[in-house]
Amino acid sequence: MPNRIKIIKNILESNDTIAAKNKDRFLTANILTLNLIASPGAGKTSLVEQTLKFLSNKLRIAVINGDISTSLDTERAAKAGASALQINTGGECHLDALMLQKALDNFNLGDFDLLIVENVGNLVCPSSFDLGTQFTVVVASVPEGDDKPYKYPGTYLNADVVILNKIDLSPYVPFDKGNFYNGVRLLNSAAKIFEVSCLHGDGLQYWCAWITSQIELLQQNRYHQ
Repeated sequence: MPNRIKIIKNILESNDTIAAKNKDRFLTANILTLNLIASPGAGKTSLVEQTLKFLSNKLRIAVINGDISTSLDTERAAKAGASALQINTGGECHLDALMLQKALDNFNLGDFDLLIVENVGNLVCPSSFDLGTQFTVVVASVPEGDDKPYKYPGTYLNADVVILNKIDLSPYVPFDKGNFYNGVRLLNSAAKIFEVSCLHGDGLQYWCAWITSQIELLQQNRYHQ
């Protein structure tokens, strides 16, 4: 067991070193970067599509999709208007900083205002691997149940933003919103929470307004440096 712990520690330390380089690269390019984490089916790709629908006429947006195989999500992002790139992990249940670093070589980051990284569908491994992105966004959905923060505390503890998707299904499935919010707040009192329906568009204007405000802050900070 001690050897296993040492190996895991070394892997994470190496990942964090590369993540720091990615972060510096993003800061130099003055680009807002989001790491989307969710379980399969929560609606990450739908959120990407709707975000592009709202913002692609205002912002220059790149999307990197992580998946074990296929390029289906990348094709959807490209169709919605993004400059999109696929990372196939070949069995790994998460993206790591090195995978992202290699993918970034395909972009001139200075040409973009926003980079969305859609991580592999998983609520365990992705939260352990820092990518160097500015914000971690956890996407939950009403059909999954209100117990996700309690079952996956590490993921919610590290979230900067929590998006509750598929709120249009609230009348039809058991979901205690108060219990969900309580779970998030017990772990993370600072996380911003947005309720959205990617199917009907409810709440997406607030999510997209937050993105725009963060890009404006980046630009202001760079101006004053």
